[in-house]
Amino acid sequence: MVMAQFNIPRELYDRLSQDMNERLQQISAMARQSAQRNDWATVHRCADEILKHDAESAEGFFLMGLVEKAAQHPLKAVEAFEKVLELDAERYDAAIELSSQYVTSLRYEEATRLIARYKSYLNNSPRYLDMAATNYTSMSLSAEAWPLYKKANELQPNIGLFQANLAACAVFLGKIEEAREIYESLLKQNPNHQRNHYQYSRLETATDSGHIDQMKRVLDASKQQPSQNIFMYYALGKELEDLLRWDEAFDYYKSAGDAVTSVSNYNIETDTGLIEKIIDTCTRQWMSTDPNSKPTEVTGKSPVFILGLPRTGTTLTERILSSHSKVSSIGETQFVEVVLRRESGVESIEKMNLDMIEAVAKKDIWLVANGYLNMVDYMLEDTPMFIDKLPYNFLYIGFIAKAFPDARIICLRRNPMDTCFSMYKQAFTWAYKFSYSLSDLGTYYIAYSRLFDHWKAMLGERLIEINYESLVTDQEQQTRGLLNKVGLDFEEACINFDENTAASMTASSVQVREKVHSRSVERWREFETQLAPLRTQLDAAGIRVD
Repeated sequence: MVMAQFNIPRELYDRLSQDMNERLQQISAMARQSAQRNDWATVHRCADEILKHDAESAEGFFLMGLVEKAAQHPLKAVEAFEKVLELDAERYDAAIELSSQYVTSLRYEEATRLIARYKSYLNNSPRYLDMAATNYTSMSLSAEAWPLYKKANELQPNIGLFQANLAACAVFLGKIEEAREIYESLLKQNPNHQRNHYQYSRLETATDSGHIDQMKRVLDASKQQPSQNIFMYYALGKELEDLLRWDEAFDYYKSAGDAVTSVSNYNIETDTGLIEKIIDTCTRQWMSTDPNSKPTEVTGKSPVFILGLPRTGTTLTERILSSHSKVSSIGETQFVEVVLRRESGVESIEKMNLDMIEAVAKKDIWLVANGYLNMVDYMLEDTPMFIDKLPYNFLYIGFIAKAFPDARIICLRRNPMDTCFSMYKQAFTWAYKFSYSLSDLGTYYIAYSRLFDHWKAMLGERLIEINYESLVTDQEQQTRGLLNKVGLDFEEACINFDENTAASMTASSVQVREKVHSRSVERWREFETQLAPLRTQLDAAGIRVD
């Protein structure tokens, strides 16, 4: 003991210890105040100071975890927060921060276990209730998020972020009226909040110009750059289109797309080059070698992959199928791409690149299958089939088909012009970077069309092709045909999919609560003049738009 080693009187030792503890508490308080100001340099210095005096300080490692989180170093943040829990298992703040980093790293099963373990600790912490709920939402677990968001708002009812998160979750769960009330309250509190205007505009079809006029006043008074007005542009475009004011609507859609493009630093050749690499790599010869003959570790569940370009009816098809008693949905996961990247062994911050495709194509495909099934296992319900619906999995159809010989693969197809325009007017925050420029959209669609033809030639009837226009104009017949191809008997619930209460976290989360309609069929013709260059581009590539 220090006291015995230096012959320090106990009274003096206790006083020195108390002084040091008070000093460390002051440093901790300073760090937390600095964190609120995003002054991470000061937080870092405080963490270092605490750990210098106490190398096993849970608080010191917690502050260091916050620093690494702010610096977007998830691996280092995970290490720090895990150390906190090793030192003090009661630190629920570290547990929820750690779960957030697990989500960032797509370690969803570990994140869900951690939140479940610490949920009961959060009853008096609105901040960490909200964070835990947001982690659930990020993992497509809106139903689990809802009570946590509700509790956070009960504890602190006037926090705009908490209210907005609750409203967004309400939309995912089909609680549209509740979401409307929250957004109306938020906009009364802060009429200038553009993201809330955008979310509010999506809740229903506009019938008058009241909200449009309000948004225009906000926009006119704004001194922000166009890139900071993107959500307002999309909201105005949407409501003006609702009122059939086509030209005005397009002008706002174009303003939004141009604003995104101006700050995105995007090159279309990155995406088209990836498609060409996939076509060159995933050949018939590749498909026929090393078939997945090894048993997978998760058995008894048959995957159904629903994919295609966004806004082509993937969510509608998912809702129809998941309304069947033998089918459940795990929503939109990125697990196919995650496992392909991981098994490639290529280290890169890019989501997917040419080297990864080349490398993973040479790996044992059963590793991909087992890796995927192990990742989704925690999400599976007690049904024979489960749906993974992520539009851009169309890139990986060959890998999916090879890894899962018995999987159903459903690709949605829609009129090219309607497809492109529906993407153009959607804020994807900011996925599908090719969708914010009509020229890039045309270029990408041409490449996508080549890829689809490639998969169709390789897989034939195994690739189930669903036409959006046929589905919305002849719902029952098309639904019966789809169920037959998937190997399911007809159930009336598949026709009444709008009664399905399951969460939907896609751009169509509001529309899926409605009956099937054909309002969007041939909608592009209302904008034919503005879309003429896109049509010319597709025509020149031999893609029929009529």
